[in-house]
Amino acid sequence: MREEIIGDARLILGDCREVLPTLSGIDACVTDPPYGLGDWNNRGSNAGGPFDSTKTQAWDKPISAEHIDLIRAASKHQILWGGNYYLDLLPRTKQMFVWNKGLRGMHFNDCEIAWCSQFREACRVFDYSPASAEAKEHPTQKPLELMKWCLSHLKESETILDPFMGSGTTGVACAKLGRKFIGIEIDPGYFDIACRRIQKAYDQPDMFIASPEPKPIQGELIP
Repeated sequence: MREEIIGDARLILGDCREVLPTLSGIDACVTDPPYGLGDWNNRGSNAGGPFDSTKTQAWDKPISAEHIDLIRAASKHQILWGGNYYLDLLPRTKQMFVWNKGLRGMHFNDCEIAWCSQFREACRVFDYSPASAEAKEHPTQKPLELMKWCLSHLKESETILDPFMGSGTTGVACAKLGRKFIGIEIDPGYFDIACRRIQKAYDQPDMFIASPEPKPIQGELIP
């Protein structure tokens, strides 16, 4: 296991099933887990070229009930992208997030869906074209603006977890918005990419950083 500290980000190279039980004090988990799509249809996406199922199946192992239980035990709130692929592992919820890509009839999905743990909140839609996103360094890399939008719905969450960090977009969003971040990644190559991207985010901070709202502090009770 390897660990790097960059600003308010703690980055851990390792298996999240081993790391998650050691963590505490996490307000929210915002992540995009592997769905096992390479195993299902013998296809997969490679950020730098055409479909390559061999590359995809090397990391795209489906999320398990063990992963879900560990994530929910470690964090107060969760936003789990691709939740429609593993709803059988999750409880019912009212709130789902939809990323509307604004494109129709392409080889990829018109939209992507996230399961959210905030049961009584309304469903929300984020309109954003993939063409507007930064260059990919991971096959399923989410746009930075999407992850920043997710964090905008977690106003009181100070510490954010991503146990499937990939190329580190959630961590970059946290650096831009003044949140603390804990990221776990099992692949050494993607871990190094995440370290570089998050370091760059701290080296080039936004002029105005929106910090999370402070948590209420309960005063002493008067006898």
